[in-house]
Amino acid sequence: MNRQWLLRIPVQRLNWKAIDKWPLDRAVLATAQLHHAVDHPETYVRLFTDRATDLAALLQQACPSAQAHRLTLMQSIAGPANNQPAAWFYTVETDITPEVETDFNRWYSEEHLPGLAAVDGTVRAERWLCETGSPRYVASYELASRETFGCPAWLAVRGTPWSDRIRPHFIHAKRTLFTTSFRSEPL
Repeated sequence: MNRQWLLRIPVQRLNWKAIDKWPLDRAVLATAQLHHAVDHPETYVRLFTDRATDLAALLQQACPSAQAHRLTLMQSIAGPANNQPAAWFYTVETDITPEVETDFNRWYSEEHLPGLAAVDGTVRAERWLCETGSPRYVASYELASRETFGCPAWLAVRGTPWSDRIRPHFIHAKRTLFTTSFRSEPL
């Protein structure tokens, strides 16, 4: 799927029971992934669908505090743990200063995303472009274990000279580690 809806729900920890009551068709709900921030009350819900027409209004009706953003996939790389469940989900959301945007996109696609995707324990690494709102860029990392995040190989990728040159140009950067809540019963 090349598109998804990302719902940022601040200051709440929603559960599957609440989400299953949303006025969405079952096919859209069946694609949902639920993530809870580790260090503060916040929920992210990802819906993998190309549907755009009335979905934003339905999502706003279902959860008025949610910020609904439509994302388009820019890059997706399977990691060494691709056959394992992703119990952890890490996101980096940012805007970038215009004068380095081309270099930023090269850095992400050529060095940073492939490097983090290659770390043992990474299930998948992806980059998304936010079509609606800000931050404009979202990188997401599905991880098999929490130890992957912050291990020496992970930190080595984050500590390159190119990374050091790009990172000061991030604007409104938000980094969040989430647990993934798996649906216990099928729809």
